Amino acid sequence: MNYLCRQCVSAVLLAVGMFSALSVQADVRQFDISIDEVEIEVAPGFKSKVWAYNGQVPGPLLRVKEGDDVEVILTNNTTLNHTIHWHGTFQTASWRSDGVPNVTQPTVEPGESYTYRFKADKAGSLWYHCHVNVPEHVGLRGMWGPMIVDPADPLPIEEEVTKDAILMFTGWNSEVADTYGKGGYPGETLDYFSINGKSFPMSQPLRVKEGDVLRLRLFAAGLETAFHLHGHDVLVTHIDGTAIENPYWADVVDIPSGGRVDVIARMDNPGMWIAHDHIEQHITNKGAMPGGAAMIVEYEGIEKEDWYIWKDKDYAPDFYLSDSLNKGYGLHNSPVFKGSEIAARAKKKKKKKKKKQQQAQ
Repeated sequence: MNYLCRQCVSAVLLAVGMFSALSVQADVRQFDISIDEVEIEVAPGFKSKVWAYNGQVPGPLLRVKEGDDVEVILTNNTTLNHTIHWHGTFQTASWRSDGVPNVTQPTVEPGESYTYRFKADKAGSLWYHCHVNVPEHVGLRGMWGPMIVDPADPLPIEEEVTKDAILMFTGWNSEVADTYGKGGYPGETLDYFSINGKSFPMSQPLRVKEGDVLRLRLFAAGLETAFHLHGHDVLVTHIDGTAIENPYWADVVDIPSGGRVDVIARMDNPGMWIAHDHIEQHITNKGAMPGGAAMIVEYEGIEKEDWYIWKDKDYAPDFYLSDSLNKGYGLHNSPVFKGSEIAARAKKKKKKKKKKQQQAQ
């Protein structure tokens, strides 16, 4: 065998070895997701009926790595039809799992199940949502959740991150909140706004330490957003999951509806800093301010004064899914986002009414 042939054989063996290594690294991730009819409290005095993935808004965090094979069995426990669209996933050779009704699949009818199979072929901050009657199901009924696909080759600054957080922005219409099948029409007025399904002051603080490198994954799940963190500039590193060639510093970050932007901030200015959507009406609750899509970044060690709005806040550490993101790969439900079951509550109410009638006889 001459030298050239030996080189060819070596190249082939190297390629086979690399392919085998990639095959070994790719895991199969299998998840079960249900859709349930529940009610969530968005703001003080305001509740909305939602169709919720695993009974929560946002839906459960899915975390996989680039190249993994993903299988999701969706079960529809509601009274209307739905799907899941995997927003941002290319669906290479798996177009039938794209989740678009009457284009890639029939809708998943009440009581039925459907299995999605695809490769996580795009890395980054992705998400999933229903693709049936999107203006209502996604825009008003909380049918969305995050899917994080870890890249095979992260940026150096990503490896510096000490705290990771997910913020999903959306709006609500109180006029139709109590009635499924209504809303989502052109010119509709949204009067409540939220981060991760809660309006300020029912949202939560994001607690950090001086020296943290904070990554914020910003999702405009239901409407366009202009994110602003007081006291810090942020470095824009990824758009729609993809690392950008030239990261840039910003103090207001525009995110189009459906888009995602990842930003990184160095926690070097201790204090209590508000972070909010800079579209003015988005920081109101039915026109009253402060409210809406706002939160506070609290540095550890800063004293909370008596007048501080969240001085005695009942703290939920996983509200921005930082704890869940630390758990590694898998499906992570979050009790903090769970809604109350409408059917169970209606049954209890009916039973109570019947008991009163019996006592009156």
